[in-house]
Order: sequence, then structure tokens, then C-alpha cells
Amino acid sequence: MNVIDSHCHLERADFADRDEVMARARAAGVGWFVVVGSGGSLANVDNAVALAEANADASAAVGIHPHDVGRMSEDDLAAIERLAVMHPKVVALGETGLDYHYHHSTPEQQQAAFRRFIAVARAAKKPLTLHIRDAHDDARAIFIEEHGRDVGAVVHCFSGTLDEARAWLDLGCWLSFSGILTFKSAEEIRRAAAFAPPDRILVETDCPYLAPIPYRGKRNEPAYVVETLRQLAQVRGVPVEECAAATVSATRAAFRLP
Repeated sequence: MNVIDSHCHLERADFADRDEVMARARAAGVGWFVVVGSGGSLANVDNAVALAEANADASAAVGIHPHDVGRMSEDDLAAIERLAVMHPKVVALGETGLDYHYHHSTPEQQQAAFRRFIAVARAAKKPLTLHIRDAHDDARAIFIEEHGRDVGAVVHCFSGTLDEARAWLDLGCWLSFSGILTFKSAEEIRRAAAFAPPDRILVETDCPYLAPIPYRGKRNEPAYVVETLRQLAQVRGVPVEECAAATVSATRAAFRLP
């Protein structure tokens, strides 16, 4: 079986053992990693790019998380834009978007940064990977106003309703499902996963967060994406191998992977 972890944070200090972690993932069937550098400083961005450079089966996304955009400087944005435009291993802008669940950055700061990252994505002609929590209406409005559909987007770690899933799909976006899909409380997310077309669904870990059952409560790692894939296949009523092939094809299309 071949599967892609479409959103992982292997660049973080949580993964001092990342070589062993990546080896376990490859043994489990993970054939590609999209490493998302989006922490509170450029260090995580640089680490993600370096990791992609060092591994033939990894790509990077670059951005600043909505939580941290209140501290983002013009120099940070310029550095991210340079990487997005010029670096061949950078395949996406993000994660970016809106998170109204926590207010580490104000809604106004998040909205302004989101608009700017969409502009960078359009300049780089690369897709967005979106973090949206409790803010789907505002995020879609900005996505439409700033012509985000020109480059496309993956709504990572989708945790909205079926109606919100339908609205993003209507904008041509992809939905990525994390270990949350396996949680008992995630029935609405499973409804969205069953509804989405097979060419618009991705799987991810968002590691080190959100480990799926039976690993919940532990540090998440890319090998565990297989558990999310199994749940996705069950929800959709298809063989795991068929679901794996669909998610790989969709991920390659979304991020224009080789």
C-alpha cells in the first residue's frame, strides 16, 4: 500500500528522532511527506525546507500559522515569498487561514495575513494549505474576494460540518482528513468524508498532534496515517487499497507533486 501524509510537522523539535520516525512511516507504506513549516518564527519554515531538501520523498509548505501572525514581520513575509516563488521543493503556502477558537492573534490580524498569503500564493502560482477553525464563513469570503480559487487550496484537518464541506468543495478545494476522523465524537466529519468526491480527499497526520485511535494520547507520527486511511475507507465503503490510491492521486493533484 502507498499513502501520502499530506500535512505533517516533522520539522518541529518534537522529532529529534525524525530519521527513525520517517523509516517507520516508509515501512508502513508512506511514500511521500508534505512537511508544513508554519510555526511562530522562520526557524520552523527553514527546517521544513531543509528536511524536504534532504529527502527525495518529501516536499515543504511554507507559511505562518494563524495563531502566530500577530508576531509576523515584513521580513518574515518576504522570506516566505522568496521560498515560495523560487524553491523547487516548496509546493504550497501555509498553513494559513483563520482560527477563531483561540485568539492568540486577533481576527483582524489573521484576516490581514490570510489575504497577504493568498496574494503570495497567486504570485508563486502554488496552492494554499488552509487552517480553518470556527471561521469557515469568514475564510471562504476572503478566499473568494482574494481569488484564491486561481491557485486552489487544501482545507487541512477538516473538522467542519457537511454543509461546510460542500461549500469548500463547490469552490474547487480539497479536504484533508486527520486522526480526528477516528474519534467517537467525529460523526459529522465522517459524514463529510463519505460525501466528498474521491478525487478531492486527502489524509494527513498533522503530527505530532491528533494521533488517531488506537494511538490517541501519544505523539502522532506519519506511520499512523494508515489508521486514518482505514477509517476513511470504512466510512466510504471501499477497499483500503482503493481509498489509498484515490488519496494519493488527489494529493498529487492538489500539490502538483512529481
